[in-house]
Parts: sequence; C-alpha cells; structure tokens
Amino acid sequence: MNKSEKKLFQVSPSPQLHGGESIARIMWAVMLSLLPALAASIYFFGWRALHIEVVAVVSAILTEALIQRLRGKPITVTDGSAAIAGLLLAYNLPVGVPLWLPAVGAAFGIAVGKQAFGGLGHNIFNPALVGRIFVMHSWLPMMTSWSPPRTMLYAKVDALTYATPLGAAKEGIVALVPSSSGVFSAMDMFWGNIGGCIGETSALALLIGGLFLLYRGYIRWETPVAFIGTVALLTWLLPAKTGAIALAPYYHILGGGLMLGAIFMATDMVTTPITGAGMLIFGLGCGLITAIIRLYGGFPEGVAYSILIMNAFTPLIDKLVKPRVFGNKLALSGR
Repeated sequence: MNKSEKKLFQVSPSPQLHGGESIARIMWAVMLSLLPALAASIYFFGWRALHIEVVAVVSAILTEALIQRLRGKPITVTDGSAAIAGLLLAYNLPVGVPLWLPAVGAAFGIAVGKQAFGGLGHNIFNPALVGRIFVMHSWLPMMTSWSPPRTMLYAKVDALTYATPLGAAKEGIVALVPSSSGVFSAMDMFWGNIGGCIGETSALALLIGGLFLLYRGYIRWETPVAFIGTVALLTWLLPAKTGAIALAPYYHILGGGLMLGAIFMATDMVTTPITGAGMLIFGLGCGLITAIIRLYGGFPEGVAYSILIMNAFTPLIDKLVKPRVFGNKLALSGR
C-alpha cells in the first residue's frame, strides 16, 4: 500500500458527518441576533450607546489579535467570537460610562477570561461577564450611575438621581417601584423604556434575537426556560429582605439583565453544558443564585454572578449527565 492509499484509511475522531456549519458562520449569526438589542439601545439611550458598543467591540478584536500574535498563534478574529464578547460586554454597561471603560473591560475579558485559558473552546468562564465583573468592582460608582432613557419626558434634565426598577425595590424607594401608578409600567419594561444597561432593557428586542437563534438551532430552550422560570418561581414564593419592596415575578423577568443573560450568555456553547439535562441543571442553578442575590444580597442584580458561578460547575454537570455510549446497556440491567 503506497502513501497516498494509506491516507484514504485515516479517519478523524467522531463525528465524521459535517452539518455545513462553521465557527464563523455561527458567531456571525449570533451577532445578527444581537442587532435588535443594538437598535433598541440607540433608540432609548441615543448615539452614545453605539459609541460604547463600537469601542468595546474594537477593543476586544484588537486585544485578541495582539495576544494571538504574541503567542505565535493564528489570528482568528474574523470568526466573530471576540466581536460577540465585546458587544455583550457593552450591553452590560450604563450609557454614562466614559469610553475608556468599555475598552478596558473588553480587553480584560478577552485577555483574562478567554486567551489566558488558550482561546476559544478552552475558556472556562464567559469572557464578556469576566470583563463586566472586573469593571463593576473596579469602578462601582460609574457602573451604578444610571441615566433614564431619552424617551422619558424628564430625560432632558442633565443631573438626575435615577434608579433602575430592581434598584428602587432593593432600596425601598416607593416612588420608583414598578406599579400601575408608578414611574415604570410592565409595558415600559417590555419595550425597554426604563433605566438600566444599554443592551438589557428591551425584552422585546432580546426575544426577537433569541427566537432567531432557536429557529437556527444555535441555542436550545432548556437553559433560558429553566433560568427564567426558576427566578419567576422563587421571587413569587420567597419574601424580600427587610426594607426592600417585593416585586411581582414578571418585573424580575423583565427588569435587569435576566433576559439578556438567559438568552445570550447562559447559552454560550463553550462555557455551558452540552446535554439537554445538563442545560436544565445549569439554568436551574443560575436561577437559584440570581433569585437569592436579588432578594437577599447586597446588589439588586445577580445574573452575571450566577452564570460565572455555574460556568465553574459545567465540567461536573457534563460528567454527571454524560449520555450512555450508543449501543451499550445500563449496568443495572445485569447484562
């Protein structure tokens, strides 16, 4: 058998069938699904939101290219993964932050949360959330300086003490708590006409992007449904801490970063479980941690922390729910 004939018998590890997808194709489809939220961020917060998003994306791409070059690895920024991390980080920032902050956060997320582990496919934690937590704890006043959406009548006021719906409830500020007679209504929260991070306020825009990903088969329903459902159930059953104002479950669903996190970050293909059962466990864990932080913790939000904590448990979850090898019978059967 000559050398050319031997090559015909070299078989790569399974699976041998290819569905026609590629990393770049999937990543740019995810970028496309994020465009409705980008449009909503510009509509509600103005062109400043776009500036933050562009800076974060460019910083993430440049950081990844630089580190890959220093490591002597192929530069793969065209696959879109760095751009997604940068955009998701920007979605987790208030509109009033200085432009250097998304640049620093995106660079940190890519360098420490992704490239330090070896790059795409090797990172344990979601890079966008690593960057978000870094800037949150480094520049807390900037990260909690909320601006109202420009669509509100009083948004033209330059200096305004403002709170997000979840923040107002946590602090017991009755005048700003969502209610039929308060500043926020359920429809305001659904459309995005509330304060918050620039990419998380419009539940409608996030749902449009999420349905697109479900239709294309790039995400599955288990994690988002388990995540959102657990938060809804626990915030309905458990009382709020002393001094805080209890909110109806749907305000917890529509307020804060729950929709953004459940649809776009808790479904990350690299840092989350690969089986349906694992995805359910992951979503349940995220929902439990989020609800506890929101109801009893020091921060009004808990989505980012919950996803990062559950990222650390992903290998264990995958091990516990590992499917049987095809063709084998259970040991309990006695065969």
